[in-house]
Amino acid sequence: MVKRKERQVHVGIWSLVGIFALVMFALVAQAEEPIDFTQYASCRFTPLSDDKGSMFGTFECMGITRSNQENKVFENMSLREVGFFNNVGAQSTAFSYTNYTDSDGDLVMMKFSESGPTEQPEGTWEILYGTGKWKDINGSGKHVHISRGKPIKPDTVQGSVVRNTGTFELPK
Repeated sequence: MVKRKERQVHVGIWSLVGIFALVMFALVAQAEEPIDFTQYASCRFTPLSDDKGSMFGTFECMGITRSNQENKVFENMSLREVGFFNNVGAQSTAFSYTNYTDSDGDLVMMKFSESGPTEQPEGTWEILYGTGKWKDINGSGKHVHISRGKPIKPDTVQGSVVRNTGTFELPK
């Protein structure tokens, strides 16, 4: 009789340990993770107006990403960005949407907004949605322009380099 009660106690304890481990795993699996990647792109601008010191227009950029962290989140993704900008004097404001596509064809769509000095504006980003392995992803963060190459042709930018940092969650 004593052994049976001992066994029941052990089963009860191990059951509680198992439930605790599952709860902790679920919390960790859905915790925010850091994200840090740099995007390299070439862009084409279409001016809508250019009035002595003020320019309004649209832009489209295409390029690739590189991860700045060990887990390689957003490593080697293709990107296409479209948006609207205005430059008034030395200040710039822009809004855009960027589609990041990985090697499997799964994508993440993000929204960007920025403002600041025309040569190096800073801003924020927000993940809107994802497909495939990125389904139900969410997150947000900041971005900053690091460098920009000299235009090869009018209304273009080569070597637009932007660093994006923040956090994301991806349900398991």
